Amino acid sequence: MLSHGNLLADANCIVYLGKKKRLFEIRQDDVHVSYLPLAHMFERIVQTFVLANGAAVGFYQGDTNKLLDDISVLRPTLFVSVPRLLNRIYDKVTASIEQKGGLSKMLFDMAYSSKKAYLAQGYVTHWLWDALVFSKVKARLGGRVRTIVTGSAPISPDVMDFLRIAFACEVYEGYGQTETSAGAFLTETGDLTAGHVGTPLPVNLVKLVDVPDMNYTSQDKPYPRGEICFKGSNVTIGYFKNSEKTKEDIDEDGWLHSGDIGLWDEYGRLRIIDRKKNIFKLAQGEYVAPEKVENVYQKNQYVAQAYVHGDSLKASLVGIFVPDEEILMPWCKANNIPGTKLADVINNPAVIKHILTDANATAKAAGLKGFELVRRVTLVAEPFSVENDILTPTFKLKRNIAKKVFQAQIDAMYAELDAEEAEQKKKLAQE
Repeated sequence: MLSHGNLLADANCIVYLGKKKRLFEIRQDDVHVSYLPLAHMFERIVQTFVLANGAAVGFYQGDTNKLLDDISVLRPTLFVSVPRLLNRIYDKVTASIEQKGGLSKMLFDMAYSSKKAYLAQGYVTHWLWDALVFSKVKARLGGRVRTIVTGSAPISPDVMDFLRIAFACEVYEGYGQTETSAGAFLTETGDLTAGHVGTPLPVNLVKLVDVPDMNYTSQDKPYPRGEICFKGSNVTIGYFKNSEKTKEDIDEDGWLHSGDIGLWDEYGRLRIIDRKKNIFKLAQGEYVAPEKVENVYQKNQYVAQAYVHGDSLKASLVGIFVPDEEILMPWCKANNIPGTKLADVINNPAVIKHILTDANATAKAAGLKGFELVRRVTLVAEPFSVENDILTPTFKLKRNIAKKVFQAQIDAMYAELDAEEAEQKKKLAQE
């Protein structure tokens, strides 16, 4: 339940910081392109502070495939977006440069390296490279954009750097929830680093609460860590006709518990590092409940145990599976796979491919969506257990421990997916 007062408190905070030169300032000649859902709190709060300052809103025609066409006509000065679209722009530009190759690529790389060095010194513009190389890139967003704001999902530091370099403008990243009327944190003008969501908006009180079972505490060194909690005039009073959910998320002292784990860095900025509740968001913005996904995969005949991992900067899931030895070994024997025990066959490419294909067939039959399917899997012979600290005494998966144990395998699977994606882009550029 959000009141008019909640929204105005959040929006006026943005306006106030803009006038103090700590954020972008909305002027009457500004133009905002609206394409995010109007029911999305991110879009609502943007329209609130845009209209409150007498600026204009241009609405896209309803087809995201034609959004860049709409932008070229509208020529917005404020571009509020989400990582999904910004990643697409980044991919298109880089693929185009790769396709051109030769002198064009060499010039682009030279300009990019030069501006990246400038970025480290606190500058987003360059008198030569902006006119000579990046003007065509800037034209993709109409040529007038002076402020880009991203939120709703994490964005990679590489893309943040690219946006600042290619569009020669300030790029801000925000963090918040529907329950906080959208924005609760925002990076500040002049801060050209990436990997954090800035400082709290002054409309909020924010604290990090210890989560002992995940080993996150306010006494952690070098930086305090814990669950991010909010209180303030932008925070909801609760959920409509759902007192149980309200009590679950808002404590007796009125603090809203976000479920996200953060740390304060050396400059008092917030970094999102984990999720307390077993729900995470992928790079495209989709929410995944890993326990549900794992339960589906464990119904497959070959999968005895499953740990599914997702990264907020990645678009796909990867998995660590413990195969059912009694089912798998007869299949191996029938298909002439050498080995007499599980440890002998888990690294065999044919075995990995067969289990992944069969397990994904089970997952699809159970109704899992495309983004809930595991794209890569690593097989391990040792079961998850209380003894190796991957399971609790009640046999629940210790997700944070599993992540530490299998970090090398997770990194290797994502590296393989990244290489595959890069190769596909290269082929696409050649075509």
